[in-house]
This record gives sequence, C-alpha cells and structure tokens, in this order.
Amino acid sequence: MQLEIRPDPAEVGRARRWARSRLAGSGIGADEPLAETLILLVSELVTNAVVHTGCPAVLRLSLPGAGAAGEAIVRLEVADRSNRAPVPRCVDGQSTGGRGLALVDGLADRWGWSSEGTGKRIWCELDRCAGKSGAAPACGGGAAAYDGLAYEAV
Repeated sequence: MQLEIRPDPAEVGRARRWARSRLAGSGIGADEPLAETLILLVSELVTNAVVHTGCPAVLRLSLPGAGAAGEAIVRLEVADRSNRAPVPRCVDGQSTGGRGLALVDGLADRWGWSSEGTGKRIWCELDRCAGKSGAAPACGGGAAAYDGLAYEAV
C-alpha cells in the first residue's frame, strides 16, 4: 500500500494518520510498541523527504497479515525524486533538528537507502516477534545500512 506525499510539512501528519489506519487490518494494535515505533519512523522519514528535498514523495508500507504468526517483517519506504543522499548530522544539545536518521538508526532493526532513477528510496524494517502473551513488540538492535555500507547498530 502506498500514499503520495506532497512537498508540504502538513503531509507529515497525514502520513501518520494514514499509517495508523493501516495497522488495524494487519493485527497490530495501535497501542503496541511496534505501532508506536512505526508511526515515529513514518514521521521521521516523511519529514526528511518533505523538508530536505522539496520534491513529491511516495510512502510505502508493507505490514504482515492479521494471521501472521511468529516473526514477520514490517517494512517502510519513502521514495522521492531528489538525488541528494541522506546524510546523518552531528548536532549539539541545543539544536532542534538533525536527529532524524539517528532516530531511525536507533529504532529500526535495519535501514538503508539506494539510488532509484533520478531519485532515491530510503527504507527501514522492524521485526515483529511473537511474545508469550500474544503481544508483538518490536525487536531491536538489528543491522543498519548507510551509503551502501552495512554495520551493526549498537
């Protein structure tokens, strides 16, 4: 499933609402940690696309079906028409921005980006692990990729 995003900051809220509306059909409860993490990742990646590219983008979301048992992968992608690579920034404690990719790196089990035609695609994945109580929290601490190089998130 996908959502077209205009280069307008108001689109970030619309993207979050759209993602939330897709969770129920996948069996992921809105109050589960996985859902909260997914919505934060949607917010960060869409914000980056809107703020840093000024180009339209496409948000894609792949959710496991409601009957998915055991481990399943939730995948989020944002494709835009900018050829500018995502660049993590070093920011001081006073900065109000510049932490988006650090959040993605810390929250996602895996993430990366690739060139795509005249633009790029940034993606991240969350592993959904079945818990004893039937709840499905996000696992964490997976591998991440940046600029074609993979490394373990610490």
